[in-house]
Amino acid sequence: MSATAHPTSENRSTMNLNLTSKTAVVTGASRGIGLATVRRLVTEGVRVVGAARTITPELKETGALTVSADLSTAEGVTTLMTGALAELGGIDLLVNNVGAGDDLRAAGFLDTDDAQWLRNMDLNLLSTVRASRAALPSLIERRGAMVNVSSVSARQPGGSPVAYSAAKAALTATGKAMAEEFGPQGVRINTVSPGVVRTSIWEAPDGYGHQVAAEAGSEHASFLQGIPETFGLTTGRIIEADEVAALIVFLLSDVAGSITGVDHVIDGGAIKAL
Repeated sequence: MSATAHPTSENRSTMNLNLTSKTAVVTGASRGIGLATVRRLVTEGVRVVGAARTITPELKETGALTVSADLSTAEGVTTLMTGALAELGGIDLLVNNVGAGDDLRAAGFLDTDDAQWLRNMDLNLLSTVRASRAALPSLIERRGAMVNVSSVSARQPGGSPVAYSAAKAALTATGKAMAEEFGPQGVRINTVSPGVVRTSIWEAPDGYGHQVAAEAGSEHASFLQGIPETFGLTTGRIIEADEVAALIVFLLSDVAGSITGVDHVIDGGAIKAL
């Protein structure tokens, strides 16, 4: 591998994260950040339950246990957590990664109706609230850890669909509140807020990135190539999903034992303010 190559799941540090034989639940696990997180956890020796509406071949290939569920509904979260607790016997680690995905649309405030607001809140906020509520008794018993995946849109709401940004801002605030409440009981809770990550949200031919490109009057391929400059990425490149997964897994590990209640931005340097 050359010195300029991007980090991958095959190119990891030898740091001992002490995660062997732990158990974990990862939501939104079928692709992107969720899939990369499942892969890293499995490699670390963690028994993982990965949940998504659609179980992809790539998720099956990780060796993780899988649950198909719509986590935007209370019933879907109940299905997941009941199954995960039965399969794993308890939960040490929880990654609340499920998010807008295919539902993300480039729409202004007046073009966002009540149904879209509620959908964003259910998927981006309440899925985490419900999953966390179900997992916390086990996390408290095992002195576990949780990571919630938010977005830099929570800090820069002007450049993103308003309902999505508002839901992610609420998610970040909720994570901070949970960290304060459950930290004294031995549970660490952190937030990871990615910027532009190389996932289907940006790359799919009918996805959010394609919509943004069309509104700007640009070809999708040209738009993707210009993202680092357009978004002011200091690194000069889009973030890879495995880089975000590496941060998530680090925060779940004992190596990060004194880190809690923090929103960790991974945006390639896009946010310039303190």
